[in-house]
Amino acid sequence: MDNRKNACYIAGAGEFYGFRSRPSEGDLVIAADGGYEWLQKEKITPDVVIGDFDSLRGFCREDFQQECITLPCEKDDTDMFAAVSEGLKRGYRAFHIYGGMGGRISHTIANIELLAGLSQRGVEAYLYGAGCVITALTDGSMKVPGDFKGYVSVLSHTDVAKGVYLRNLKYPLTDATLTNCVPLGISNECTGKEGEISVRKGTLIIILED
Repeated sequence: MDNRKNACYIAGAGEFYGFRSRPSEGDLVIAADGGYEWLQKEKITPDVVIGDFDSLRGFCREDFQQECITLPCEKDDTDMFAAVSEGLKRGYRAFHIYGGMGGRISHTIANIELLAGLSQRGVEAYLYGAGCVITALTDGSMKVPGDFKGYVSVLSHTDVAKGVYLRNLKYPLTDATLTNCVPLGISNECTGKEGEISVRKGTLIIILED
């Protein structure tokens, strides 16, 4: 099934700060383990619940009428990775991930790496936290609204990112080379004009902070 026009929303067991946009008809909603509780509070019924259920209290599979996928407690992948993989198998190419930050720092970093891996496969993905959105960009470009008032940080995920351009930002870059050892692109700002971030070769992590 090709679901390129729709998005996959995933709720994880991390800290949850509300939806910036809510799922629409045709979107897939997956609860990754304890993320089911956040969806309950938002009065959203997931299409799929997936996980080893180590962080989910009061969940009864027999009472859940939608699809439920049980993972082993000892596994190579995280519940979030498994949820994303499920969305990919169903043809989704855009992901909005909530509850994937806060809590254990190891899981937050793992989810940022997950963004990079998706970007390298040509998949659009966003990770939402407290006043911030994180995404990844590989061999391409993206726009930043000119009226965005927060900070724009651009970091290299790959060892080297070549041909980096930051246009219409307070601190522009032209055909720059970034590495994952020097945080050169931290805390930039918009100038009132639509900004553009592009990279010729490599993967960037882009953080928008309110």
